[in-house]
Amino acid sequence: MPEKLHVGLAERSYPIWIGAGIWDKLPGALAAVSFPRRIAVVTNPLVAGLYLERLQGVLSSGGFSSEAILLPDGEEHKSLATLETIFDYLIEKGFDRHCGMIALGGGVIGDMTGFAAATYLRGVPFVQVPTTLLAQVDSSVGGKTAVNHPLGKNLIGAFYQPRHVQIDVTTLESLAEREFAAGLAEVVKYGVIRDRSFFDWLVERAADIRLRERSCLIEAVARSCKIKADVVEIDEKEDSLRAILNFGHTFGHAVETLSGYGEIKHGEAVSIGMVVAAEISRSLGLCSRKDVEQLRTLLASFRLPVVPPDYPLSEYLRVMGRDKKVRSGVLRMVLNRGLGDCEVRDVPDPEALLAAALKSLS
Repeated sequence: MPEKLHVGLAERSYPIWIGAGIWDKLPGALAAVSFPRRIAVVTNPLVAGLYLERLQGVLSSGGFSSEAILLPDGEEHKSLATLETIFDYLIEKGFDRHCGMIALGGGVIGDMTGFAAATYLRGVPFVQVPTTLLAQVDSSVGGKTAVNHPLGKNLIGAFYQPRHVQIDVTTLESLAEREFAAGLAEVVKYGVIRDRSFFDWLVERAADIRLRERSCLIEAVARSCKIKADVVEIDEKEDSLRAILNFGHTFGHAVETLSGYGEIKHGEAVSIGMVVAAEISRSLGLCSRKDVEQLRTLLASFRLPVVPPDYPLSEYLRVMGRDKKVRSGVLRMVLNRGLGDCEVRDVPDPEALLAAALKSLS
C-alpha cells in the first residue's frame, strides 16, 4: 500500500501517494479527487518510450481517456515557445474546461504542464506523476509552476496546486546516474534546513541510497515531501517561511543561467549553491567549518559537484541581482544555522561575502 501524505491548503488541499509499484492505483486516486475523464498527458520522448503506454493502459482500465503531448527534452526547452505547443494541441483537439492534464516526467515537464494547466481556459485541473527523484521530492509538490526566460530562471509562472501527486519510486530504476544524483541534492537540502536527524540518516544510509534500495528511496522521498508539505501549508506563496526551500538556489540559479540551461543540471547547481551558502553562513558565525565539511562530504558521496564554476564574480553578482528573492534592490539568501536549521537574511552588500566564499572553495 502507498504511504499517503496530505498537503492541507483548504479547498486546494491534495494527497501525495508514495510507494513502489503503485501506478495501478492511479485511477482510484483520480476518481477520489473527481478528476476529469478526458486527459492530456504531457511528457517527453524519453519518458514516453519508458512509461507512456503503461500509464495510458492504466488510465484506460479505470475509464479515463488520454492523449499524449510530447515536448522536447531538457531545461533549455522550458520556455514560452514550448509552452505554446501545449496550447496549440489542446485548442486544436477541442479540450475544454472539463478536461484534465497529467505531467508525466521530471521537473521541466511538471513545471510546464502546471503552468499550462493554470492558464489554459483560465485554469484546468492537473496531476503530477513525477518520474525523476528531483521532481518527486521537490517540483511535484507545492504548486510552483513556471518557464524560464533568457534573463533568468523561472521568472514567468504561477502558483497552481495539483489535484493529486502519485510517486512511484520504481521509475527511479531507469534514471541515469547523473539524473539520480541531481535529485539527491534536493533531498540533502531538506535535512540541512529543517531536520538534522534526516541529514544524519542520509549519511548513515548513503550507500544504500546510491544503490537505490527501494525502502530507502521511499523513506527519503516521504521525509522530503513531508518537510515540504509542512512548509507549504504554512506559507503557500513564499511570503515568509517557504523561502527557506530556496537554500542553495540563489547561487545555484546563477550557475545555471551562466552555464546555459541544461549544461549543469538543476540539482548539481543547487549542490554547488548549498556549499557556497554554507561557506557564507560560516563566515557570519551561523555554522562551523565542520558543518560545511559534513555537507560537502555528503554531497560528494552522492557524486555531486561542490566547487563553483570559474565565472567572474561580477557575472555571478549580476545574475543574482535578478533573483526573485531580491527585495528593493537587496539580495536575500537562505543561510543554514548549523545543520538542521536555517534563516533568511538580507545581504545588502554581497560582493565581499561571495568573494571570500568563492576564494575559500576554489
